[in-house]
Amino acid sequence: MAASPTTVIDVREMVPRDRHPTIFTTFEALSPGQAMELVNDHDPQPLRRQFETRLPGSYTWDYLEEGPEVWRVRIGKR
Repeated sequence: MAASPTTVIDVREMVPRDRHPTIFTTFEALSPGQAMELVNDHDPQPLRRQFETRLPGSYTWDYLEEGPEVWRVRIGKR
């Protein structure tokens, strides 16, 4: 079972160029077993591919809500 989120990042109001760097910086600051919750206005599949490329096997990805207007994903650090 994934850990409870310790940080919620709502990127819907963020400048697009700041979104992924903020998400990765927040993820790196997590301790193993901690998680963050991402809130977005679309399915963050491009972000998930970046996680898989950069950090394969070191994260968990659990959808909490899947649209159509809001997507919430719990991203945990293994």
